[in-house]
Amino acid sequence: MAYWQWGDPAASHVVVCVHGLSRQGRDFDVLARALCTRAGNGMRVVCPDVAGRGQSEWLKDPMGYQIPHYAADMLALIAQLQPTTLDWVGTSMGGLIGMVLAGQPDLPLPVRIRRLVLNDVGPVMRWEALERIATYLGQTGRFTSVQQAADTMWAISTSFGPHTPEQWLALSRPMVKPIPGEYGVFTLHYDPAIAVPFGTLTRESALQGQEALWQLYDGIQAQTLLLRGSESDLLSHETAMAMCARGPKARLVEFGGVGHAPTLIAEDQLATVCGFVLEPDSIGRG
Repeated sequence: MAYWQWGDPAASHVVVCVHGLSRQGRDFDVLARALCTRAGNGMRVVCPDVAGRGQSEWLKDPMGYQIPHYAADMLALIAQLQPTTLDWVGTSMGGLIGMVLAGQPDLPLPVRIRRLVLNDVGPVMRWEALERIATYLGQTGRFTSVQQAADTMWAISTSFGPHTPEQWLALSRPMVKPIPGEYGVFTLHYDPAIAVPFGTLTRESALQGQEALWQLYDGIQAQTLLLRGSESDLLSHETAMAMCARGPKARLVEFGGVGHAPTLIAEDQLATVCGFVLEPDSIGRG
């Protein structure tokens, strides 16, 4: 598993940022720079490419592309990093992995997660949004330029909210790779087989999984910030409010004009996440 690292490589305060289902660790370039700049010395931001994405290797068995496998990979990564202070920022799938690690006190972590940011995800995910994702997941495509790939991705990602063409191209460029042996032809930078286990999901199995996810959520001891795009089709406002009332009693911030999921590059989104992670412990949950 590859990861991207920012800040002081010797710092004991580590912020792990984990991306969504078909994305990769470079999604957090802007946030990582902002955190390191605002923290000064003494922070290390680590942004993994989850297995099957970006620079990480692909799995031989596609059924390994599921949350328990990813969580085990992250346990191994954190054991290698050996932080004394550990924070977690997870977008969508990355948030679910964070819930697994933060919601089980008996896991062999060197230190418990102190601050947890859940970006537009919770124990209940709307079935209609999962169906929407299934329509494009695994279709990595063939493109004659990075710009064409970026334009195609934008067509299915407008819910991310307003972005300048430059911002979207910067987010898109790491998502694209040349096809070996085919000059000038590109494809998306993930294993199409990540769609295999996702395709086995049914409405009934999704409902059954909610109980386990709520148990994990209720076991979280970390201070928790819940981000939600006000137009999200994955995380409902009702679920978000329930997350504020139980378990770690998350602090909720909603961003207008954004669906699933905020990309954490807009100034208000950066300020919210950086402020939460860098907030002195004495202030408490607020």
